[in-house]
Amino acid sequence: MKKFLQEFKEFALKGNVMDMAIGVIIGGAFSSIVTALTESFINPLINSIGGAEVGGSIKLPWVDYSGLDAETAKSLTLNYGDFITAIINFLIIALVLFLMLKGMNKLINLRKKEEVEEEPTTKKCPFCFSEIDIKATKCPHCTSDIKE
Repeated sequence: MKKFLQEFKEFALKGNVMDMAIGVIIGGAFSSIVTALTESFINPLINSIGGAEVGGSIKLPWVDYSGLDAETAKSLTLNYGDFITAIINFLIIALVLFLMLKGMNKLINLRKKEEVEEEPTTKKCPFCFSEIDIKATKCPHCTSDIKE
């Protein structure tokens, strides 16, 4: 069971999985911006041009233009507050994800540095280029004196 959890942890912390998860979250947050833009700006503009209302707030533009005048344009209300709220929510979500990913990358890099910090135990002979013990003063292969 412990090996299974270790394998799952390695899988979940891989870059591809994290990138995909972040993409899904950012995509969901961005869809709220598109929805707010549509409901706050585009639909009211279409409704101010259109004629009759059909099931809710959408008006069909080809139905009747006889009532269109300057007063209709004055009554146009754009709910820009919803759009600004959606943008702020998106930026907060993006900031939290950025900080979370930055922290995870730092943890992963700390673990890698601990593994890399091992000191070498061998060196190369400057004369025959064979591997010898790091404490050796004479090469066992070519019997040269090592002065390092």
